[in-house]
Amino acid sequence: MNLEYAKVSALGDRSDNQDRAAVVVADSAAMMLVFDGMGGHSDGALAAETGIRIVQDLFMGSKLPVFDPQGFLYLALARAHDAVVELGSQLAVDFRPRATCAVCLIQESGAWWAHIGDSRIYHVRDGRVLSRSRDHSHVEILIQEGAISEEEALDHPMRNFVECCIGGDAPVPDMSITSMTRLVRGDVLMACTDGLWSGLNDEIMATIAAPGEDNLAENLKALSIRALNANSPYSDNTTGTAVRWLDD
Repeated sequence: MNLEYAKVSALGDRSDNQDRAAVVVADSAAMMLVFDGMGGHSDGALAAETGIRIVQDLFMGSKLPVFDPQGFLYLALARAHDAVVELGSQLAVDFRPRATCAVCLIQESGAWWAHIGDSRIYHVRDGRVLSRSRDHSHVEILIQEGAISEEEALDHPMRNFVECCIGGDAPVPDMSITSMTRLVRGDVLMACTDGLWSGLNDEIMATIAAPGEDNLAENLKALSIRALNANSPYSDNTTGTAVRWLDD
């Protein structure tokens, strides 16, 4: 595989960074991961760190390319959830560690992704968002029902209310897992926390792969700065990973 990849994570207007992110690249497969510790719950950073470690370890311990990508993603996120649930097993429900997450597996000229909560995956081609994950949130339900527009959702008062996450209650949460998306040369995949996409529309997000802009790390950094400025003085931790597919 021929890839370019980048990662960014900024503190924003917060006292600590509860996001965790990684890009893991092997000869025949790669994985992008972002986990966003939920700041309203204790040990959000520990939840994110535990979740990302579980998924990374499972990926690195697997025979690659992964035989069953969708099954692997479900198993990996279910195990991450169980581990974070265990962290809070002695705490009252409202105080248990929690996190949202988005994971993208890339192999054999294709991509599969999974997410829980409002961490997102974007697929950008030729300077526009070809597709993106749909949040597990109250605001996303309103968008799908036609009650509000994508633009209205950007500053909706309930935009940060997620319907599911890892950690908390023991049952495995709802998760969205895609079938294979075929990649073409120049495609960019981006996994990011809500601190990066919040306040930015799809047109701005697509600048990660704007025509003629060939430095992925600089593009991702510029996008994070736009997010921080858009959300100042209340910006969240702002984290993203990106991969550009360079094979024909």
